[in-house]
Amino acid sequence: MSREPGCSRWLLFAACAHLVFLLPPLRARELKGIVFVIQSQSNSFHSKRAEDLKRDILKQAVDLGKELPTVLLIHQIDRHEGAWTILPLMRDFSVTYGRNSSWIFFCEEDTRIQVVKLVETLRRFDKSKEWFLGKALYDEESTIIHHYAFAENPTVFKFPDFAAGWALSIPLVNKLAKKLKSEPLKSDFTIDLKHEIALYIWQKGEGPHLTPVPEFCTDDVNSYMVDHCATTFSNFLPLCGEPVNKEDVFVAVKTCRKFHGDRIPVVKQTWEREAALIEYYSDYADISIPTIDLGIPNTDRGHCGKTFAILERFLNHTSPRTPWLVVVDDDTLISIFRLRKLLSCYDPNEPVFLGERYGYGLGTGGYSYITGGGGMVFSRTAVQKLLASKCRCYSMDAPDDMVLGMCFSGLGIPITHSPLFHQARPMDYPKDYLSHQIPVSFHKHWNIDPVKVYFTWLAPNTEVSSNGKKVGYNREDL
Repeated sequence: MSREPGCSRWLLFAACAHLVFLLPPLRARELKGIVFVIQSQSNSFHSKRAEDLKRDILKQAVDLGKELPTVLLIHQIDRHEGAWTILPLMRDFSVTYGRNSSWIFFCEEDTRIQVVKLVETLRRFDKSKEWFLGKALYDEESTIIHHYAFAENPTVFKFPDFAAGWALSIPLVNKLAKKLKSEPLKSDFTIDLKHEIALYIWQKGEGPHLTPVPEFCTDDVNSYMVDHCATTFSNFLPLCGEPVNKEDVFVAVKTCRKFHGDRIPVVKQTWEREAALIEYYSDYADISIPTIDLGIPNTDRGHCGKTFAILERFLNHTSPRTPWLVVVDDDTLISIFRLRKLLSCYDPNEPVFLGERYGYGLGTGGYSYITGGGGMVFSRTAVQKLLASKCRCYSMDAPDDMVLGMCFSGLGIPITHSPLFHQARPMDYPKDYLSHQIPVSFHKHWNIDPVKVYFTWLAPNTEVSSNGKKVGYNREDL
């Protein structure tokens, strides 16, 4: 009998053993000194992904024969409504881990971590000093979502790409906790958390800048470029089986008479053809579109009365077999094709309220909400629970997205965030940030050609992979 298979196995074992001995050994408490915080969500799809990542981190620790590190899931830290905004947790992190740990490492549910490489990367930095580490993003031009900060040269300010993971040394955590104790967070808006955290840590020059770490990566885990990476990013557009049927998504477009002539033609020229069920709601019935007058006068802002009328109409005048409602503005650019893929991951029997998450007053209570411009997605179950409650608009022109956030918060129904929805235009986001996304929506026609934006970023033929992975885009700078 040939001895070659056994010999091959022995040679493979010897080669692997040799590689192990080449790696610098992890000291006893190095891994234990890292507290992993997964920026998770309570929705069943997201919580399962976060639990899978937690198991993977702990399995790597077991395989290394090391003491298990602490792995926390943000959505399970329920003492804070605004736990997802991170800063309200600093005092708890300082009290619990301030003496016996070295680093707090944050990551998203789709971040993939090579634990040994992460430890080796963090080893380069003196853990007794204040460090703010991450993959650096920056604005190429000042943008409304960052309140036009650093308008003279926005490239100078760096903030972390959460998808690559980011880290705070314990001395910095302790400093932030001390500051938060003496100066509580203001009751204000949370719009782009990664930028706002970097601003808070920087403290107008009194705190550290973000230190870029090349080993924190957002390349796909299967890419040839990731050999040096301690982290990678595993997903671009989730797909959980077949996309939901076209007839399972009802699209409601909010408009008014003054925009019938310029905004509605853009919808019809771009994404309307992707929707099987679509209605336009206005303050004027125009049969050429056609629009439906809900009997709600147009308001200059807020539109709460109109949005709640749309919710009532969806519940009472559409087929109960239609499980999903999408509410968009008339200047929202959206890919219904991609949305159908994304919705394959959610259970419409759960109360789902999905989109780009903002926050208001989360340092002092407050609530989260889905910002309306990027599109708001409701399961029929969520609409039923909302309208069965007594929560309604406090005025017809109240901000509809914020009122909905307050209502769902009061009902104990969580907001579900997807970074694939965008309240602003592509040019308002860093290119590196968009490079690991297949976006679902953008918003606003201001200073752009919206048709060109749609066909460059959102049209079905701009991504053709069947497994949801990103393929190359042929994009011009917009």
